[in-house]
Amino acid sequence: MSSRSLVLPLIVATTFVTWPATAQVPRNSVTAAPQPAEPGVPSFRDPKTGQVWTPENVGGGGPPTTAADRAFNPSAQSVPIGQVVQQNAQVRVVGQVPITAGPTVPLVEIDNPTLSVQPGARWRVVMYLQNNSASTFAPSLDCRFTNAGNTVMASYVLIAPVAGGTRVGLVFSGPPSDVFVNNVSCSVLSP
Repeated sequence: MSSRSLVLPLIVATTFVTWPATAQVPRNSVTAAPQPAEPGVPSFRDPKTGQVWTPENVGGGGPPTTAADRAFNPSAQSVPIGQVVQQNAQVRVVGQVPITAGPTVPLVEIDNPTLSVQPGARWRVVMYLQNNSASTFAPSLDCRFTNAGNTVMASYVLIAPVAGGTRVGLVFSGPPSDVFVNNVSCSVLSP
């Protein structure tokens, strides 16, 4: 036998795996403006003109008023903002959705937000969330209540685990009703 040794080359195969979450489409935020007054919302009928005044139409145009008669100017409101309010949304299952999550469909998505005020209480947001995947997720949302583009309240909304292929309705609160809000914008933080 010869003293030569036989050297065999070693080949290493490497496989790279990409997870579906990295291929998700960018998340869009949803926005809502206040809804018209609901029955039971305070209103006042001017006995001279017959005009009915509600929180939606007070201060909108008309003849100039004196300083003593001028209504609250929501654009001039000053609300301190510093902390983010963490809250749990009330969740109710409303139906099932097809499992379609993938490169062009997000794992969870939110839609159809509505913003309304409960007189003497707080602003309220109602929206829907659907889990497009087969996995169970406990999503979280970032919601900003604003007035004329200025943040009035920031809220971190936690949602109880939502099973795969499920659509749920969400309800959560905003700032007190004596603070003027003209917009709420929410986006999914996770998953």
